[in-house]
Amino acid sequence: MTSMSRARVARRIAAGAAYGGGGIGLAGAAVAGLLLAEAQLARRHVNGNGSPPRVPQADGLYGRNFTAPGVEALRLTLLGDSTAAGQGVHRSGQTPGALLASGLAAVAERPVKLRNVALPGAQSDDLDRQVGLVLGNTGRVPDVCVIMIGANDVTRRMPPTRSVRHLAAAVRRLRTAGAEVVVGTCPDLGTIEPVGQPLRWLARRASRQLAAAQTIGVVEQGGRTVSLGDLLGPEFEANPRELFGPDHYHPSAEGYATAAMAVLPTVCAALGLWPAEEERPDASRREGFLPVARAAAEAASEAGTEVTAAMPTGPRGPWALLKRRRRRRVAEPETVTASPGGRSGC
Repeated sequence: MTSMSRARVARRIAAGAAYGGGGIGLAGAAVAGLLLAEAQLARRHVNGNGSPPRVPQADGLYGRNFTAPGVEALRLTLLGDSTAAGQGVHRSGQTPGALLASGLAAVAERPVKLRNVALPGAQSDDLDRQVGLVLGNTGRVPDVCVIMIGANDVTRRMPPTRSVRHLAAAVRRLRTAGAEVVVGTCPDLGTIEPVGQPLRWLARRASRQLAAAQTIGVVEQGGRTVSLGDLLGPEFEANPRELFGPDHYHPSAEGYATAAMAVLPTVCAALGLWPAEEERPDASRREGFLPVARAAAEAASEAGTEVTAAMPTGPRGPWALLKRRRRRRVAEPETVTASPGGRSGC
């Protein structure tokens, strides 16, 4: 599918989400049953004996060496599914939340308090509950929230308009409360090892369509997106033993580090912590202002690409700034004392 075709599909999905449209699955009625059946086979392969997944508990304070009188910790919260939770690794420091908190602390030179409410197996309709947990807390509203969601929407046939509607509503609630929001869009499901053809091609197409539509919905609500598609795509496909975890479905520690390095610059930029000279579009990196649907379609095809709102409108509708930020190494997370056990889900 060309970038322009993907932009048209994404625009239709986002419009349906905004105005209450319905729709069948991303891949259409004829292939949705095949997508579900093969995904269930892959999920049984992943889950093995059917026991609920254990996710390391990484909540806590990072960058303690930056603690000083009058220095308030930044608050980082993760929401979403198993990718946000960190399923597939065994140590808290290997989870994306810990990696992002440690990296953010190093850039900001401030301690960072991490909270993770993501749930393995979650679909976008669980975001309402998760946002309620975040905003229902009597403490401070998070400075920045990172959401990773969408894979289960594809495999479980949630209509894309409904998926985007739930995500956009979550971003709107968080932004209204005062939090910055960064969304890692739907990963490329066409590279999961237990999944065979023709599902691989269909899953890749569906994943990229949803990622592009998610971008439109998020940007229109004042959030930023980072494409995870190709991070969980060619790099994972070329190095499956290195970048996939033992279940060949969820990322390994190296895979999560790769994703965290892509998201960290956008998290820092959202908080005003990235170098000012890098906020201007760089033509040599093919950055610039585009209609939001076109920017969304291009981002869905290239890992680590950021899209954020720009001019409020133009002759072809809302515009966005497309950035390909330089990735920086994520600092090694320090040991965090956390409550015993971990989150589990289906």
